[in-house]
Amino acid sequence: MTTAAQITIPLPVLPVGWSGDKDFKAVSQLSGATQRSIEPVGPHFLAHARRSRNNRTFSEDDRIQAQENAKKIEDGDESDVSEPEDPMMLQLQAKDWKTQDHYKVLGITKYRHKASEEQIKKAHRKKVLKHHPDKKAAVGATEDDQFFKCIQKATEVLLDPVKRRQYDSVDEEADVEPPTKKQLQKGDFYKLWSKVFKSEARFSKNHPVPTFGDAKATKEHVEDFYNFWYNFDSWRSFEYLDEDVPDDNENRDQKRHVERKNANARKKKKAEDNARLRKLLDDSSATDERIKRFRQEANAAKNKKRLEKEAAEKLAAEEAQAKKEADEKAAKEAEEKAKADRESSKKAKEAAKNAVKKNKRVLKGSVKDANYFAAGGDASAGQIDAVLNDVELIQGKIDPDEIAALAGKLNGLTVAGEIKAVWSDEVKRLVGAGKLKEGEAKTMQ
Repeated sequence: MTTAAQITIPLPVLPVGWSGDKDFKAVSQLSGATQRSIEPVGPHFLAHARRSRNNRTFSEDDRIQAQENAKKIEDGDESDVSEPEDPMMLQLQAKDWKTQDHYKVLGITKYRHKASEEQIKKAHRKKVLKHHPDKKAAVGATEDDQFFKCIQKATEVLLDPVKRRQYDSVDEEADVEPPTKKQLQKGDFYKLWSKVFKSEARFSKNHPVPTFGDAKATKEHVEDFYNFWYNFDSWRSFEYLDEDVPDDNENRDQKRHVERKNANARKKKKAEDNARLRKLLDDSSATDERIKRFRQEANAAKNKKRLEKEAAEKLAAEEAQAKKEADEKAAKEAEEKAKADRESSKKAKEAAKNAVKKNKRVLKGSVKDANYFAAGGDASAGQIDAVLNDVELIQGKIDPDEIAALAGKLNGLTVAGEIKAVWSDEVKRLVGAGKLKEGEAKTMQ
């Protein structure tokens, strides 16, 4: 019986300065102790019952169980019923070993390439016990040992990693045929194709192999799946189907010929297998509703983007046209305004010019009304020229506004003395402003 050992574990030391009064706060009370019975369940219950029935300790039961398990492995697991043997298979000839189904010969077709080494050995032991020539002879059987040799050859191939890989490379019995249109109409599209690609995945050099997925698979998952399979790197080599190469003692040319023939045959089978896999992918993708949905979504997004782009371009064109029209309108209005301003300016200039001419006539008319400031009688030609020259001199020294102001002062005057006084004041102003020199315009002083 097992014994329990008591271990003493000291409690950790409380922190310095810790006080139960100020640092401890009870949040609830512990419930009372309750005694419960704990019983084993499942395999533990069966082990407990076995120990109790046979009055064994734990160590004794473990030792006896280990011995029984070892004996079961040595004798073979009789609970694993072998597959029924096809009577026609018993007629196999040893010389035809290359065309036989090794997994079927050993009765493990349900495992095929997934069969473990232990399962192959176990199947071999069962077949040997049943078909060994010595055992058959002991019971009076007279059959030959051809099928026994087939069993030995199947075991030899499947237990050799290289030979088994070569055989699995051409094992068509492990292939899953692609679903037909009728099957796809009745069955689950994703489950049917998943079985096909799961079968093909055994040839992949790269792992993990993406799964086919279901209707809810994302676009990234579907794209990764098809990208992986369209770039599939297979280890299938088809050497198992090679024609036997003659021994070195035979004709070397014949040997080279067979080697070239085998190499070309493997290359051809590899190309055919790639084409087959490519067709599987094309057929699958052509009917994959996920791809159709993704394309529709992509087209919808593309059309939406195109429509948005066209709308933006149309809006930009309309804005550009509106801006162009506004600019043209503004330019036209500016041109019309400039034209109007030019015409207005022209009219103003003409009016000012006419006003200046009119005012100048007033100035000349004033000296004429004053008889050119002659003392008595008609003014002489020299007097007239002198006065008019002084008028021209003064007009040249003042601007149009000053001319207008001077004309305003002279307008309506008829007395020569008053007229001359106005002119005299203007001369004084101009002299004072430095526009005339002292002694100029003598006739006006």
